Amino acid sequence: MLFNYLRLLLLPFSLIYGMAIVLRKKLYDWGLMRSVKFNLPIICIGNLAVGGSGKTPTTEYLVRLLAEYRIAILSRGYGRKTKGFILADDNATAESIGDEPLQYYQKFENITVAVCEDRVKGIEKLKENHDLIILDDAFQHRAIRAGLNILLFEFRKLGTLQFLLPAGNLRDVFASRKRADVLLVTKSPVPLLPVAQQASINELQPNNTQKVLHSYLKYGDLQHLYNNESRPLESIKDFEIFLLTGIANPDPLIEELEKYSKTIKHEEFSDHYAFKINDIRKFKSAFEAGSKKEKIIITTEKDSKRLKAAGFKDLLVNLPVYFLPIEVDLFEEDKITFDELILNYVKSDRRNR
Repeated sequence: MLFNYLRLLLLPFSLIYGMAIVLRKKLYDWGLMRSVKFNLPIICIGNLAVGGSGKTPTTEYLVRLLAEYRIAILSRGYGRKTKGFILADDNATAESIGDEPLQYYQKFENITVAVCEDRVKGIEKLKENHDLIILDDAFQHRAIRAGLNILLFEFRKLGTLQFLLPAGNLRDVFASRKRADVLLVTKSPVPLLPVAQQASINELQPNNTQKVLHSYLKYGDLQHLYNNESRPLESIKDFEIFLLTGIANPDPLIEELEKYSKTIKHEEFSDHYAFKINDIRKFKSAFEAGSKKEKIIITTEKDSKRLKAAGFKDLLVNLPVYFLPIEVDLFEEDKITFDELILNYVKSDRRNR
């Protein structure tokens, strides 16, 4: 109730923010602010809300789809403590490049991962040695004119009333969706009923050139934080689960874990939260005080990158601490359409023919 009152108090500021967004949008549309186009395929993945729509696994989907090409992923590197252009290498940490870029770098061997708050400068440094560049979370970065814009919408939030910042979590106006080439509805239920599929299309009201496609989450086996051990989710049935997250929207993860256990104790932090020693000590104490004999610690793959930072290993190394990887996939017909659209776009560039 208090949160709703606070939201009402913030609505005037959301109105001012919205006016500023619309003005900036018009300045780019009218050509009064410069937007740079590059002579190689640039795929932009973004959303209108702050976090939680599935940009990271969607980016990874593209990397797998386009594996035969020389790919660079360029990110702002949210949460890093550095500035400027940085290429990921074996010395990279979540503090130096951000947790998501570190995940990309450690997960895929044959790609380049870079961070730069100035995306134009970043592309200038990458364009000569790559066949395409994927911009992670750059839909609002109008200084670049991407060749293909993929805009993500979380299924369960379509049709709900959402407010602009700071009253809500929208950082862009809904009308901005018209700039996108693909409107990808993420975290869809499985199976996806035709009536639900049509409802999201009706909500997004695509123009004649836009595709509305649907994806869903797939969960892998649990992976130990410090060794190569893995175990299927079925193996933790009826365990006491201690869940540690610092992501925007942990609800789908909780729903998945509830299929295996009704005893879930969740320690929730904000997105990209920089865990502190005292946080982990407190969490470890709660785990050790757990009532069940069979118990486990689970976190997300993104959070695992920050938990591996110096200082935490001594606290966690002897505990059953695992992260749960996720992937996205698309429903059969949408997958064919999406893959074909992406591959044709990349192949259409002269350097990739």
